[in-house]
Parts: sequence; structure tokens; C-alpha cells
Amino acid sequence: MRLVLLGPPGSGKGTQAARLKDYLQVPHISTGDLLRAEVAAGSPLGMQAKEVMARGDFVSDEILLGMLEDRFARPDTANGFILDGYPRNQVQADALGELLKKIGQPMDYAVQLEVPTDLLVERIAGRAAAEGRADDTPEVVRNRLDKYTSQTAPVIDYYRQHGQLTVVNGVGSLDEVFTRLVEALSPANEPGGLNESSPPHPFTRVLLPFTGEGAEGG
Repeated sequence: MRLVLLGPPGSGKGTQAARLKDYLQVPHISTGDLLRAEVAAGSPLGMQAKEVMARGDFVSDEILLGMLEDRFARPDTANGFILDGYPRNQVQADALGELLKKIGQPMDYAVQLEVPTDLLVERIAGRAAAEGRADDTPEVVRNRLDKYTSQTAPVIDYYRQHGQLTVVNGVGSLDEVFTRLVEALSPANEPGGLNESSPPHPFTRVLLPFTGEGAEGG
């Protein structure tokens, strides 16, 4: 199974990705971790990225896609992967789609963990206050979340239009959210192909391609 896991800061995406990795027996590929590993290993792409970062610039999509292509070629991705941290915008979503098409590993699912903004602000700002940090004030956190939403909205639309998007309620205990994720990824709940005898969890929405008559199904 190949899936991309989407979710704002504070949604618990990283924790759930680690659990899904063990459950699905596929690697969790975080672009941030991948970038650091390539730089540390001194690979050709890692050296290019290191030079870019030394100038204070952002690593280009071309370099990141090159790293992802190399990573997807490793034997442990034969049965799929969980991609975390990419794509972050429409251009990256298009580029990733072309890469996966080229290597014959099309995306199966895009799963979005949905958590109300007020709760995210409470989680992140509360954690910062408990740790004695003044950097993540509620205002700063809300601005960061607004930026995330504006950047990733086209990505969510991209996967919705391709019939690959599943939105899962991220509110609740770790076990509750994980159970919803597992149910959403079951064959009966494949995006665009609901099995009426096995309806999705009431806190899970499987979103179908936009047809002009409503984009949601199930």
C-alpha cells in the first residue's frame, strides 16, 4: 500500500505514521528525515542539498524528488510506503504524481487527519507553555496553521479530484484515531469504491472526485 499522510502541526501525524508503519509493514518516509540522512551520508544529492542550505536557500523540488526516487527504488518499498511531509503544494503534488507514474508505483491513498484549529492551537501553545517556551504563542501558532491550510488546500483538492482522498477525524485518543485510520484503509473503504455492506467509521469521510453535484461520498 502506498499512501501519503497529510495533517497540520499538532495533528499527531508523525505518531500515527509510526504506528501505521508497524501495522502495514511498510517504511515511513519523512522527507525531513530523508534530507538529513542524505546530507549526513554525503550522497551526491545530499551534497547538493547541503550547498543550497549553506546559502540559506530552500532545497529545490528537483533535489527532493531525486532523493524520493532513490528511496522508492529500495527493496523495502516493494509492498508500499507511507510518505510524510511531501507534497506541500500543488506543484509538488503534480511532480510526485509524475514520478510515481514513471516508476510504476501509483499512489493508493491520501489520508488527511482533520483536527479543529482551536484544538491544534490549544495543543501546541499548551505544550510550549508547559515547556517554558515563549515562541509558540496562540497567535503565532494560529498564523502558522493558517499558512499551512492555504498551502495544502490545493494538495487536498488534487487528491480529491483523483479520487484518492480520505479524511479521518484526528480528535480522540491515539488508539481511537489509529483505529479510524486502519478502518479507512481497509479494502471495503477504498476511495471511490465504497462497499455499502461495510460502511466507513462514522468519523471517517471518503471523498470522491468532484463531479459538479457534490464532492463527498459515503
